[in-house]
Amino acid sequence: MKYLALFFSLFVATAALALVHDSGTPDTLKVKLRPTIEALRTATPPVIDGLLSEEIWHRPGVTHFTQRDPSEGKDPTQRTEVWVAYDDAALYIAARLYDSAPDSIIARIGRRDADISSDWFYVGIDSYHDRRTGFYFGVYASGAVNDGTMYNDDWDDNSWDGIWDAATHIDDKGWTAEMRIPYSQLRFPEQDEYTWGINFIRRIDRNKERDDFVMVPKTESGWCSRFADLTGIRDIHPPSRMEILPYVVSGSRFTNMFDAGDPFKKHTSFTGNVGADLKFGLGSNLTVNATINPDFGQVEVDPAVVNLTAFETFYDEKRPFFIEGANMFNFGFGGANNNWGFNWGNPNFFYSRRVGRHPQGEVQHDGFTDVPDGTTILAAAKLTGKISEGWSIGSMHAITQREYAKVDDGAGNRFADVVEPFTSYNVVRTLREFNSGKQAIGFIGTAVGRDLNRDYLSGQFNSSSYAAGADAWTNLDSAGTYVITGWLATTRVLGSPARMLALQQSSLHYFQRPDARQVSIDSNATSLSGYGGRVAINKQKGNFSLNTAFGLISPGFDSNDMGFMFRTDVINGHLVLGYNWYEPDGFFRQKWVNVATARNYTFGGQKNSEGYFFFSGGTFMNYWNMNAQFTYNPAVTDVRNTRGGPMMKTTNLYNIFAYLGTDGRAAFVYSLGLSGARSESGGYRVTLDPSVQFKPSSSVSISVSPEINRDITIAQWVTNVEDVSAVNTYGGRYVFGKIDLREYSANIRLDWTFTPKLSLQLFLQPLISVGEYSDFKELKQPGTYTFNRYGRDNNSTIALDADGYQIDPDGSGLHNFTVGNPDFNFKSLRGNAVLRWEYLPGSTAYFVWTQSRTNTDDPGQLDLGRDIGKTFGATDYESAFLLKLTYWWHP
Repeated sequence: MKYLALFFSLFVATAALALVHDSGTPDTLKVKLRPTIEALRTATPPVIDGLLSEEIWHRPGVTHFTQRDPSEGKDPTQRTEVWVAYDDAALYIAARLYDSAPDSIIARIGRRDADISSDWFYVGIDSYHDRRTGFYFGVYASGAVNDGTMYNDDWDDNSWDGIWDAATHIDDKGWTAEMRIPYSQLRFPEQDEYTWGINFIRRIDRNKERDDFVMVPKTESGWCSRFADLTGIRDIHPPSRMEILPYVVSGSRFTNMFDAGDPFKKHTSFTGNVGADLKFGLGSNLTVNATINPDFGQVEVDPAVVNLTAFETFYDEKRPFFIEGANMFNFGFGGANNNWGFNWGNPNFFYSRRVGRHPQGEVQHDGFTDVPDGTTILAAAKLTGKISEGWSIGSMHAITQREYAKVDDGAGNRFADVVEPFTSYNVVRTLREFNSGKQAIGFIGTAVGRDLNRDYLSGQFNSSSYAAGADAWTNLDSAGTYVITGWLATTRVLGSPARMLALQQSSLHYFQRPDARQVSIDSNATSLSGYGGRVAINKQKGNFSLNTAFGLISPGFDSNDMGFMFRTDVINGHLVLGYNWYEPDGFFRQKWVNVATARNYTFGGQKNSEGYFFFSGGTFMNYWNMNAQFTYNPAVTDVRNTRGGPMMKTTNLYNIFAYLGTDGRAAFVYSLGLSGARSESGGYRVTLDPSVQFKPSSSVSISVSPEINRDITIAQWVTNVEDVSAVNTYGGRYVFGKIDLREYSANIRLDWTFTPKLSLQLFLQPLISVGEYSDFKELKQPGTYTFNRYGRDNNSTIALDADGYQIDPDGSGLHNFTVGNPDFNFKSLRGNAVLRWEYLPGSTAYFVWTQSRTNTDDPGQLDLGRDIGKTFGATDYESAFLLKLTYWWHP
């Protein structure tokens, strides 16, 4: 509790500063030079064709732009002129982007939100006029578009796809852009006259030139807070907002991944589904997004992963309903433009991949089984927006169906075992900002409830779980150079004694560690509670950078039902110092260097992580870029290597990393990453990451990113065996082996954009992962890096037969045990292709193909030619074709 008291004092101090900070502090962002742009009302809506033929565009426009790259502060090499108009329904933006060499304009085409090397024009709009948030709309010279939201002043998120129009045209003067942004796509409270924030950016790609209307120097921070004021808009009204997006989907599935006689599986099956997304406004500032029976068949497949750690694999969210507006649920690091972490996994309170996950329960009967691939989301809804100026709110609520596994025992009996209970997921987040975002305080709460309608479910699932937290930040000086941020949270998980026992012994907690003074097993517990928090100080601007943080997560903290976390029982601190050079020196255009140190302790006082870091990087004058890193991790006492057993010493570890990438404007773009590590135990790791991107035309991009990895670990955990005779290690034998891990993989992508509305994406990932184990041994003494090697020490013997390794640990013949052969040779080929056609604004047709092939022949034996053949020719396969049609309707 002493750690909680200390941290609570730090957090309360941060929150108090946020609440009582002098709101009259001069706002250095309200600079005397903040420009003003007047929007003119147009009686006739412009035709969005990119020709700028309307009279409203023939008056003088905004022309004073400033270079940010490559020569910060200088005049642009080409002239830009921008106009703003409006009517009762929409805001209109037009731009004339003069170019003395129109034939040199780079007009690559890409799908929506693609990051492509091309000339482009951007407008950012802060319609709330809170100087913290907004929307951005971008258009490439080809007519391809990019849009998203802005938050935390200078962060952005491209997951939002607005319904708006844009057109471009290239002529002998350069190129032009024209946009129509309906008010239904913006958020603003009703007023008699409006003042919004606005900014413009132009990109001239052949020069790597960026020209800003309001340019923020690289040594400064902020973005939305620097915008110009857009005035002149009056007599308009926030429209009523209602959008409905019904869908229909039909598909077929082909597989041979089932056993002969399986009554559930077929070579070919057909599916169909219907559902709808709904979006409507509550007043002018709040938006409800709802989905009924959603389908996400068009999203890219997850990559294959071989995970030999005790930690869960984190997968990125790719489903549109969950990624749109996800930044609203960010917690704990707002207000700062850097959020460093060293061996610190900030708990995620809302990990949306929990909703609709693969069923987690165990089948209760033996036989052939038919388990659903995922849990059906019956309905989900989000509420996001602002309650009042500076006060935002977000909430998400979802219910998932009770899922059954069908079981056939082969004797004519069939069963339906519940493998995922009916579940309700809920998260609420609110944030109140003060003094133009210089201070803020916020709260988050999550709740998960399950209907455990079978007795056996109570031992497999938490019945309910809750999390609640508060976060805050405040600037420490009137110039906004330094900011302190912090968060404090608590969690509580409820369930049966059997379930709580399993949770205490899980890899996230390991309460059963025999030499851990700070935790112990409670077999009668029906709940598990914990707390966590962090305080950080960050330098926001200037050449010199600083970031330092202190955080802790108690052993009983658990947000995993709704969120995601890597570890508990940790007290962490770090310090980062750095310097950035932004002026070209004839060799580098810009460069940077950072040094850092970090340590972790358990709540029992054991130091279980320590590191010293050096990072450096820069951009050369020819726009190649590089970075390098060196890390030294001294030996510490690790509390997790034995997977719930006693502490174990590590050895000194040295890491290096280097990267070099070429100019992204070229037809061929290359990069090479090389990393290596060496442990004083004798283990080492070498990873090679080359990549090439080929752009044969303005509409096609092909990239191949292979990875080759060789990792030899001297003491890779294999298993734990209970044995009361192992008195030196608390009645257990903690078995390790040397592993020689060799992996070959590649990410292969094809992006072919026929028009801004029609595109084809192909993704393919082959993976070969071979692990060969040898030199089996057991931990000799807790807190050391010493072992009894089977077959060499302590009269022990080891022999391999068809059942695995037969081990006699002491030669007595009384304590023999068997360890299954852990060698593996996992070969996987995953891929999908998505043809996307936006046939009407907001309405899209998808044709999707996915395939997965696996092979596990020849465990522990690598033959690259043979294994490549078996990867692409694997006989175990699963393929699917899907046609999905959505239609956007609004009154």
